[in-house]
Parts: sequence; structure tokens; C-alpha cells
Amino acid sequence: MTKTEQTKKLILGIDTSCDETSVAITQNDRILANVISSQVELHKKYGGVVPAIAKREHEAKIDFVIMEALKNAGRQLDKKLTIKDMDAIAVTYGPGLAIALEVGIKRAKEMCIEFDKKLIAVNHMEGHLLSSLGLNSKENGEINYRDLKYPVMGLLISGGHTQLILMKGIGEYELLGETLDDAVGEAYDKTARMLGLGYPGGSVLTEMAKKGDETTVTFPIPMAKNPSLDFSFSGLKTAVYYTVKKLTEDGTTLTKEQVYNFSRSFEVSAISQLQIKLEKAIKKYNPKMILVGGGVSASAKVRMGLRKIAKKYDLKIYFPTKKLSTDNGAMIALVGYFKSLRKEFSSLELDREPNAVLVSK
Repeated sequence: MTKTEQTKKLILGIDTSCDETSVAITQNDRILANVISSQVELHKKYGGVVPAIAKREHEAKIDFVIMEALKNAGRQLDKKLTIKDMDAIAVTYGPGLAIALEVGIKRAKEMCIEFDKKLIAVNHMEGHLLSSLGLNSKENGEINYRDLKYPVMGLLISGGHTQLILMKGIGEYELLGETLDDAVGEAYDKTARMLGLGYPGGSVLTEMAKKGDETTVTFPIPMAKNPSLDFSFSGLKTAVYYTVKKLTEDGTTLTKEQVYNFSRSFEVSAISQLQIKLEKAIKKYNPKMILVGGGVSASAKVRMGLRKIAKKYDLKIYFPTKKLSTDNGAMIALVGYFKSLRKEFSSLELDREPNAVLVSK
């Protein structure tokens, strides 16, 4: 361990990329506080996130969330913490909703100017990629970053992204494949809506699937025979749409059993595609271990399916805790810590990049 790593760095991380206002504080890779204020109930009646409402709520909550994070982290260190105690402020600059990103960036800049702190720009997807490396307050976790063995295969499965990334080191990434249309999380939510499960429906669909029988209807596995490492979920979503349309065009509604069965069949197809592509990537690139990140990784069935592939190749596979699977400030602060070690600080001219990519082919 270098002298730099031995120094206890306090990083405050902010994420306002979508509909959660989250602020966290890390001490190196140890998470001292991770406060998340969710807006799900506000957006539910609209069937999706309304950007203007998201921005308004971020503006209303961000200072409170910052203070809560400082208070919670202070308890862990048995001392009162203020912004002055931070070594740097890390903030998500993209990808995400443009006017939501603005709120976090603006507040981060204000704190950097007022307290003379370094600003660190973090790509939201790098946060998800490295989320399983965060240690809890007792310094326990899924895996310590010092124990990573490269190359590492990264699989990002979220509402907006589905990507396979080869990690040659923290900060050294190669994009191997990505979705050509819908992300897997997006497909879960859209399918849930078709089945009348509301918003956000992905987690509800997962629950419904537990009671279903996948043999009653079979949905296709798009890209299964395609040699590339790219994904596609629009064909699967379309298959569900036409199946539902055919059964309900006379005005009837789906029975509970049909909802259960369609949910299960959809899940089997979606997970099968993830397994097929992960296995192809393992065969081609021979990784030493696998890191999975993103909201869809919270699904027990998804974890089970991916663990099966990892076990087949005798590979360790790591998932973030449930709270670190969804959008959160801790993963942003964690990336901020790694970037601070490399002295990758940002200018105060930092601007939002709603379509930012972590790495391109």
C-alpha cells in the first residue's frame, strides 16, 4: 500500500442523475454514510420520471441530504463533520436527466468554491461498475479493491444500460458489448407496464415471476446466436406486447395466472440472454473474476443465473449490496476516492453530460 492510500481521505459524493437525491461520505473505500431521498411516490402517478418534478425535488432536498450524510458519517468517526473536513467533492456529471444532473453539479461547485475543495467529476456508470468494492463502516464488504485480479469482467445491468466491460485496472476499461436498443432494466419496466403492474414495475414483475410457470408460453431470446457481445431486448418486449394484445383485444383482461406466467417467461428469456453473452465474453477474454453492477443486479433470480455461469468457469462473481445496486452517492464517492489517488480532479467549468459514456468501442 502506498503512502497516498494510507492517508485517510474523506470524499463527499453527490448523485442527482435521475429521481433520487443521494449524498454519501467515504473514508477511502469505507462507506461512512449513504443517504438516499427517493422520489418514486411522486412520479408513480405519471408512469415515469418527470424531469421538471425531479429537478424541483432535488433542489428542495439536497441541502438536507448533505447535512444528514455529514451527521451520519460523524457518528461513525465519533466527531462532528463539516464540509471543511472533506478532502474533495465528487459528483455525477452524466449520464442522466440533464436538469436533474444540474442540481448536483451546481451544489458541488458551490461547496468547492466556498470551502476551497477539489472537484471530482464521476461517470454514473463507473459508479455502478465499482459499487461492489465499497466497504461498510466496519470495513467489511463483497471484495476489497486490493484483492482484484485482472482482467476483470464487468457487467452493467440497469434501467438505462446493459454493457460488458473488460477492466484492466480501476480506470482502465474496454467496452466489449452493449445493448442495441432497450436496456434490460428498461425492458423489465416496459413489460411490467404491459402486464398492468404499474411503475416502477421491474421489481414487481420479479415478484410476480416467482409464482409463474415458464412452460405455458415461450418468449424468444434475442441475439442468442449472434456471435457479437451486444445485447437486444426490444424483440423480447415486442413478443410480450403481441401476446398480451392477442389475449386482450376482445376487451378481456389478463388473469393473475397469465400475469404470473408471462412475468416468469419474460424473466427466463432476459436472464438467458445475459447468461449467453456473459459466457461468450468469458470464453473470449478469460477474466480472473466478475463484477456486476446496476439496479437489475438486485434481483435474486438474475444473481442466481449469473452465478451459474461464473461457477461453470470457476470464477468468483461479486454483486453490490441491495442499497448500492440502485442509484446512490456512495458509489460516486467511491469512484471519487480512486480518482483522487490518481489526482484526476475537474475544473469548476464542469458541465452536465446527459449522454456521457464511460467508454466507447
